[in-house]
Formats: sequence, C-alpha cells, structure tokens
Amino acid sequence: MTVFIDSDNTIGTISPKLHGQFIEFLGSCIYDGIWVGEDSDIPNTRGYRNDVLDVLKQLHPPVLRWPGGCYADTYHWRDGIGPRENRPITFNENFGTFEREDNQFGTDEFLQLCELIGAEPWININLMSGTIQEMRDWMEYCNRAEDTELSRLRARNGHPEPYNVKYWGIGNEVWAGGGNMTARMYMDKYRQFASSMPKFTSSIFEQSPIYAIASGPDTNKPRESVKWTEDIFAELSQYRQPPIHGYDMHFYNWNISDPEDTPTDFTQEGWNRVIHGCLELEDIIQTQSQLVNSGLKYIPQPEGFWDSKLEHVDLIIGEWGNWHYSAFNARPALQQQVSMRDAITTALTLDLLQRNCDKISMACNAQTVNVLNSLVLTDGKDMVITPNYDVFMMYQPHQNATALNVPRQDSQSGAYIFASQKDNRITINITNASMDAAKDVNVVFANDVEIMGMKRLESDDPHTCNTFDDPDAIRAYTVNDEFNDGMEFNFHVPAASITVISARIL
Repeated sequence: MTVFIDSDNTIGTISPKLHGQFIEFLGSCIYDGIWVGEDSDIPNTRGYRNDVLDVLKQLHPPVLRWPGGCYADTYHWRDGIGPRENRPITFNENFGTFEREDNQFGTDEFLQLCELIGAEPWININLMSGTIQEMRDWMEYCNRAEDTELSRLRARNGHPEPYNVKYWGIGNEVWAGGGNMTARMYMDKYRQFASSMPKFTSSIFEQSPIYAIASGPDTNKPRESVKWTEDIFAELSQYRQPPIHGYDMHFYNWNISDPEDTPTDFTQEGWNRVIHGCLELEDIIQTQSQLVNSGLKYIPQPEGFWDSKLEHVDLIIGEWGNWHYSAFNARPALQQQVSMRDAITTALTLDLLQRNCDKISMACNAQTVNVLNSLVLTDGKDMVITPNYDVFMMYQPHQNATALNVPRQDSQSGAYIFASQKDNRITINITNASMDAAKDVNVVFANDVEIMGMKRLESDDPHTCNTFDDPDAIRAYTVNDEFNDGMEFNFHVPAASITVISARIL
C-alpha cells in the first residue's frame, strides 16, 4: 500500500491559531516561568526572563490565552494594574497552587508580553465572582481609544495606545469550577454579559471587532458533553441571540488510571494508552461540530429589520494536552516532564486539529510553561526546552497552508500521516507512534517533486526527556538522506519519531 498525496484533494486553510498557547496563574507557569521581575538575578527584560522570552519569540504563538482557566473566575483585573508596590496581596488556591499572589503580573504585563512575542491575546473575563461592570471596565481599559478615565488610566500605566484585544472569553468551564452551572443558568448569565460588551465602533452600522467566546463542554465526559451542547443551543434559540462567535470546548488526554505510570516511567501498555487517548479528540471534534450545526438550525428567523440571524459559531479548543497522574502531587502545581510519548501525542493532536481545520478555528496547548503539556520548563536560573517545543517549531510551515485530504494512518506501516500545501510546497508529517519498531512508508505524489528537506525528532529511548543536566537529549535535527526527483518515495522512519518533509512541486 502507498500514501497518495494529491494537491487537488483539499480540506481547507489551516488557521495559525490552531497552534495557540495558554498561560495561567497555576504553579510556576507565570511566576518563575515567564515573569521574574526587574530586580531578579535572573537575566530579564522589563521583568520577563530573557531565556523564555527568546524561545517564545522564536515560537511566535499566534494566540495566547490568559489569565485562566479556573483562575479567571476568581481574578479581579484591577488587582493587577498600576505601580506594582501598591498592588494587593491575595491568595491563589487554583488547582493546588496554594500560594500568595502578589499580582505583579497583570493586564499590562500580559498584553505587553503578547506584543513582544507577536501573539494575539485572548482574555477570559471573571464570570463567576465578577460583575458586568467589571468586565466592561476591563474591556474599556484595554481597548478604548477615545479620551476617557479608563484610557487615561491605561496611559498613566505606560500604554497610551489601545491594546485592541479582540478575543474575550465569557466564563471558563462553567459546568465545574466556573460555577457548576446548568446550561440554562450559564446562558442566562452569558446573555447579560455578552450583550453588555462595549462595541468599540463609531456607528451602529459598523461591525464590532469584539469576538465573544462561550464556555463549551467538558469533552472528557461523553454523555455530558453532548447534552451540554444540545442544551446550550436550545437556550440560545430562545428569542433573540446575544453576540456569540466562538464555542470553547476543553479536552485533556487523561492518563490517570495507573498511578505507577509517570511521564518518564511507563510500560508498552502505558505508551499505547496515551497514544490512543489523544486520538479520541478527532471523534469529539466531529460530534461537537455536528451538534453546533444542528443547534443553529433551530435559531428563529428574525422579524425585525435591524436583527440578523445567527448562522455560524466557531468551534474552539481552549485547552488540550496530556495530563499524567503524577501532576496532581507535583510541586510546583501540575508540573510534569515531557518525554517522546508526549511529543508524539502533541504531533498527533496538531495533525488532527489541522486535518479538521474546516471545523476548528482556534486551539490552545495547556500550558506553555511549567504546567502539564509544557514547551518550556524552568528551575531558578535554569531553563530547558521540551520536545513539545520542537514539534510546534517543526509544524510552523503548515500555518496558512491548505490541508490535503490524505489517510490519517498508512494501512501498511501503521504510521500516521498529514500533509498540507502552500503555493508549490508540500509539507508532509510522518509520525511513527510505535514505541519500538521502525517503519517504511511509501509516498506517491500526483506530480514530480523535489525533496527539499527533512527534519526529525526522535530518541533511542522513548522514556528520555530533556533535563537541566542534559537539556538537548531530544532535539529536532536535519535528516541528510538524498532522494532523486520523482513521484514515488520510500521514507524509513525510526520508532517513536516525528518526521516533517518538505517537497517542491516541479
């Protein structure tokens, strides 16, 4: 059998925002991980540690979500603005963090981080313990260009120009830590908050630049996730619709059934469990996409001249990644190592997100630094880049490319395949998810191509991870295999490896 790559068999355009990231006041994700303050002995730029800042600039995440997560629903934004010495001290109980919060990293620090690394910000408002007025003031502070008290306050805090934050999440995981709400309870609150958002336009005929994101389901619960989406859209269909542009579902690849399984100590069974677990997201995406589209059919036809019918809501994944059992007992909270098993699932998850680019518009890895499926780990002055970072860097050519319709898995070798095209360049991913067996994958193109380059991420031992003593144990490298121009190629891929191939159509 062969894998056939046909440039005419397309799915859609891959939004760069499918490669988004997420940071939260959880463990040492922000403090020590990103922010150390200007007076720190750790080299920094305006308080951001230089080593992490440099790798995030290279990563150039298209979107960055903050302040949560669960923390969003206890966070009051005014605690984190103004002179840092005057900011209140609070306490963070979020997911076992259990530490005092000095509020040294707030709205301006986050938004200026986004400016430094080229990320578009996504702010989650405080729905559970906050108020509509608090949300309005926060949005005005961030976005108001006109001369008002809040725009003046922003200017006094060092940023005269508006930040123009587009993405605003209204509530986070409201079915659990965000309020244990029912769909009806949530939609009642959502209608009020979303309808109260400032529009930042100068005419009633202008389209508001604000993109409102609703809290979607916990997709780790199959029955509840279906019911939640059905109920949300049933409530949404009642009378007139508030602004709603995105629907944010969350998915974690839970690896918690075996307490003995850790990120770096696992069996063949544990390897297979985590690999197969991440692939469940594909069926979930397809199910939720169908539920959203079905729900939209019940939206009534408007009666008034000024009203428009809600016909589309983007499906978003605000949090995804591997969550191993050992993270529950970790200090700092939810910190875990990243081995080739995690890198493989990160690659497979990005593949399925890209393959479903016609259904998913944005997604955020949870989380960027020191928490769960991290790209970066820090310890005092030391920093290490995990294999997950390499995966995201290797996959950058897919951004804004056209996803090609190829089989998810090669039936002969069992390797996983993804391909996209941008102009006359085709990028192919071959992920060998076998823990111990190398594979040969035969690929046939519709036209003659030249193999322009090949990068690979692998390890002789799939349990290996990058440590502070050995920070480059796993690192992507250039493969120097030579190929003649043609239509058919055989690629030999090692066990537990990710290979990204660039081909030019002749």
